Amino acid sequence: MVRRPRLEDVAELVGVSHQTVSRVVNCHPNVSMGTREKVEAAIAQLGYRRNSAARSLVTRRSQTIGVLASELSQYGPANTLLGVERAARDAGYFVSVAALREVNRDAILAAARHFLDQSVEGIVVIVPHLEMPAALAELPIGVPVVAVGTTGNETVGGVKVDQRRGAELAVRHLIGQGHVRIGHVAGPQDWIDAVARADGWRCALDAAGLDADLLIEGDWSAGSGYDIGRKVAASRRATALFVGNDQMALGVLRALNEAGIKVPEDVSVVGFDDQPEAGYFSPPLTVVRQDFEELGRRCMDMMLRALDGTEGPRTLVVEPELVLRSSTAPPA
Repeated sequence: MVRRPRLEDVAELVGVSHQTVSRVVNCHPNVSMGTREKVEAAIAQLGYRRNSAARSLVTRRSQTIGVLASELSQYGPANTLLGVERAARDAGYFVSVAALREVNRDAILAAARHFLDQSVEGIVVIVPHLEMPAALAELPIGVPVVAVGTTGNETVGGVKVDQRRGAELAVRHLIGQGHVRIGHVAGPQDWIDAVARADGWRCALDAAGLDADLLIEGDWSAGSGYDIGRKVAASRRATALFVGNDQMALGVLRALNEAGIKVPEDVSVVGFDDQPEAGYFSPPLTVVRQDFEELGRRCMDMMLRALDGTEGPRTLVVEPELVLRSSTAPPA
């Protein structure tokens, strides 16, 4: 059996001490550039990999962040997880993911306790359901916890995109174009983000003195958007639609097209998320964009401050952005 390369093998090949190799591996600044390059070349040549398990025994730190997540088949949670993982990796941390099959208090607490048993250094929670904040209040405190999508408190930090403001940006854009009958194709109302977007839609309409009486709830899928789009086409009540995510907007666009309703000439449509495909819809979709990489960075910023014992805000907010394309226009 081939022996796994050791740190001492790298040191012997380069002709330096094993302490010098250790400094390079751990990104210590007190190593000359020439020596660092030689050590890195030897590491690549030998295929040396640091033994993180052994290192954790010495440092008593696992360098692991647990991520408790649900609904990873959906674009938002999946890309939030990706953003957190990238930011954690950049900070030198591994990520261990527990994907919930069911979202309830017992499942959330059981997964969190599992992470604590695995000696994670902190827990990031990506569970976008209304049950999540109450369940987190019962977590056994022992490591920092950062929850995505909620406001922070004394025990749990919160990092979120301002969903309500995103909805207001979309609706104000439509109002500015002259629309007065603006419907909302909403996400499931047991989701934190869906509720916030619906609130933003109502507030923007109320502020303009317009009726907020056309809300139809979907399930985030293109299929539900298609079914709702057919109902909207049949009723002819709305001249504009603010849709809770891009997938439902795709279904809406197809339904309107099949009914002979032109977008944006007859009905304007705004989506939410800015999936990579949104710019290739027919017509290209005007959207509210969420910056998931920034969301991940903010999560890890808060986590690293907590791990270092540094004081900081308990809630961080990422601002959304309205991206104008070709699916909105003044009403005919």
